Amino acid sequence: MSGVAGTTATSPAPAAGTAKPPRSRAARVTDAGSYVRYVAGKLGGAAVSLFAVLVTGFFLFRIIPGDPVKAMTHGMPTTAAQLATLRRQFGLDLPLWRQFTDYCAGALTGDLGTSYQFHAPVGELIAQKLPATLLLTGVAVVVYSALGLWLGTRAAWRHGGLGDRVHTGVALALWSVPSFWLGLLLIIVFAVGAGPVPGLFPTGGMESGGETGSAYALDVAHHMVLPVLTLVAVGYAQTLLVMRSSLLDEMGGDYLTTARAKGLRDDDVRRRHAVPNALLPTVTMVFINLGHVAAGSILVETVFSWPGLGGLFYQALSVPDLPLVQGLFMVFAGAMILMNLLADLVYPLLDPRVGR
Repeated sequence: MSGVAGTTATSPAPAAGTAKPPRSRAARVTDAGSYVRYVAGKLGGAAVSLFAVLVTGFFLFRIIPGDPVKAMTHGMPTTAAQLATLRRQFGLDLPLWRQFTDYCAGALTGDLGTSYQFHAPVGELIAQKLPATLLLTGVAVVVYSALGLWLGTRAAWRHGGLGDRVHTGVALALWSVPSFWLGLLLIIVFAVGAGPVPGLFPTGGMESGGETGSAYALDVAHHMVLPVLTLVAVGYAQTLLVMRSSLLDEMGGDYLTTARAKGLRDDDVRRRHAVPNALLPTVTMVFINLGHVAAGSILVETVFSWPGLGGLFYQALSVPDLPLVQGLFMVFAGAMILMNLLADLVYPLLDPRVGR
């Protein structure tokens, strides 16, 4: 992951009340020039990554077994001439190199093509489903990032204690659980009902229908409980373990001993010195999680029939609807590349040595 190499060792936070020596104008100009070169390099790397995604997305989905035209006409009497007409209409009769150049030209101008099965522009389909995905995964990412940072900090600061062992054990168990299996388990227990536990939540979907205003908001929130809980259970575990490991690496630093010797309270030492220096690896994790906000969760959205991009990708892949899967792949990968780029640009602000 780009930028992670710069996170293995972070500079200790300056002791409270220590005056920083004035920096010369030449030093400031040199630092600014280094940061500009650093940013230019990261932008170039992101552009290369995006082009690689463009190429991969085109060829990857063309090795999937299945004929899109035959899949769309399955069960309907269709002649060979009609199949040939459909292939010509979708451009599947063109040489592969011509399909690739047309695809690249369209992607660079924002035209992701027309869906085979929905007969609508791919960009419009993505725009329709994106809000549902942003709502579900956005809420989940905020909750599990905050929960993982908080519990990871507490577990590391009191490492070896009962709380640390419990939090770490639960996190390791949840991190190893497939999200779709956990989602199905929650549906069986809390939606269908199991034993003395009644069915409390809907089995799927985003709304019951017919509600407006505050009743509609409550209905959507009711449908969100189980899928959000599934995403939080798996996501917070990873954030907790990364934060715990980073903070444990910092706790042996001499600068923490110096801060304690100056009379700072233990909470101040943790909050003002240890945690800021342990944040760089976790910042990478948080930005990756933000990238997942646009990508959504294909498995969780499919299990809970959530009308977002994940469910749309599953539908497109089952045909396969090549323009739609390529467009969604571009959106998913582009979101991750953008978030990694932002993380790289934030690193020098947290650790000035990064980018020099």
